[in-house]
Amino acid sequence: MPIFLPETTQSATDALTPRQIVAELDKYVVGQTAAKRAVAIALRNRMRRQKLPPDLAEEVAPKNILMIGPTGVGKTEIARRLARLAQSPFVKVEASKFTEVGYVGRDVESMVRDLVELAVDMVRAERIEEVKHKAHRNAEERLLDLLLPPPPPAPADDPSAARDQQSQTRERFREQLRTGRLDQRMVDLDVREKSFPSFEIIAGSSVEEVDINLKDMLPGLFQGRTRKRRMKVPEALEYVTQEEEQKLIDMDSVARVAVGRVEQTGIIFLDEIDKVAGREGGHGPDVSREGVQRDILPIVEGTTVNTKYGMVRTDHILFIAAGAFHVSKPSDLIPELQGRFPIRVELHPLGRDEFVRILTEPRSALVKQYVALMETEGITLRFTDDAIERVADFATIVNDRTENIGARRLHTVMEKLLDEISFEGPDLGEKDVTIDAAYVTRMLDDIVKNEDSSRYIL
Repeated sequence: MPIFLPETTQSATDALTPRQIVAELDKYVVGQTAAKRAVAIALRNRMRRQKLPPDLAEEVAPKNILMIGPTGVGKTEIARRLARLAQSPFVKVEASKFTEVGYVGRDVESMVRDLVELAVDMVRAERIEEVKHKAHRNAEERLLDLLLPPPPPAPADDPSAARDQQSQTRERFREQLRTGRLDQRMVDLDVREKSFPSFEIIAGSSVEEVDINLKDMLPGLFQGRTRKRRMKVPEALEYVTQEEEQKLIDMDSVARVAVGRVEQTGIIFLDEIDKVAGREGGHGPDVSREGVQRDILPIVEGTTVNTKYGMVRTDHILFIAAGAFHVSKPSDLIPELQGRFPIRVELHPLGRDEFVRILTEPRSALVKQYVALMETEGITLRFTDDAIERVADFATIVNDRTENIGARRLHTVMEKLLDEISFEGPDLGEKDVTIDAAYVTRMLDDIVKNEDSSRYIL
């Protein structure tokens, strides 16, 4: 599933040193210093490459990274935060999507197409921000044309006086529009109809092979039809503003910039790469796994992918692959693919001390999230230090006894811990609640003691 979450940082991205990049990642991800160093160096090398002469920069290939570690230790989060930090188009895909028993699943080129779509959305949002004020002014003028009655015929002896009076009336209406005094007025607006849905003609093994949009083929047939719609002034202003924004944006320019951004700064996070690693002496589905690896190989090596915004080269896209490698190992990947991931980093399982830090240190720490959620109900929620340590203890115990899912276990433990407060929150008479070690023990001790219960509940 594509993920894009824009974020700005205090420092200019091209001025961040590897040490500063690690420091930024430390604000969100606990531990895993080796992985952070690897991605920081990769990001810095990308910045260095952009300062090289064009002929030399073309030869400098990105150093792709293979992260090896169990689930729930921060592999995906490190890649996501890196993309936000670099303001790069970023897409996360699961390698297992591209394989099924006996046949290849989704076309591997779809990951590049998803990346281009995200980049187009990024650039379009930036352009909308640039033209927002002008679009709003244009929308105001259009709406005033609808709200004002047509001017009476100007007297022949003094046309300028009539124009002045019309201008004064228009300015009074503009002031009322901006102060909200016209919010209850209704206007009739011409709204473009979406009368004919676009669809794709499927031929071959996947949808992406033939992507034909009838709206693009026959634009005159399905576009331009409008119908009258009655709406309140605020809704009409919002609709007209969006129309004006689209008029002011050159989508051809947006597409060119987006493709260039994907080619130079795109990041693809290829998760569950171990699921397509072949095994010795495998039969049946393993043939499909190796086939997927061979399909992924040219994308990682550098090829040209056809998208609806033009041809996109993948030579300088940074690929970060990740997998637990419990059953298989990196050497089970085909040699050509192994060679395309020269940087290998191992992420270590998380223990009790890391859980305590995860609960409290990051900017979006779990404890801070729950405190903020309860504040919306007027409840002041406080966690004592011994309560946080007790939660970490329970998460560690359950991980040891059942499947070790790393930091994700904290979510299940915290949900169970705060189940009563979350349910009773709006009806609580006492709005000041303190969670201490005794409360944690009371809520979780019975479940953890019963291994069968903890296996299903936590």
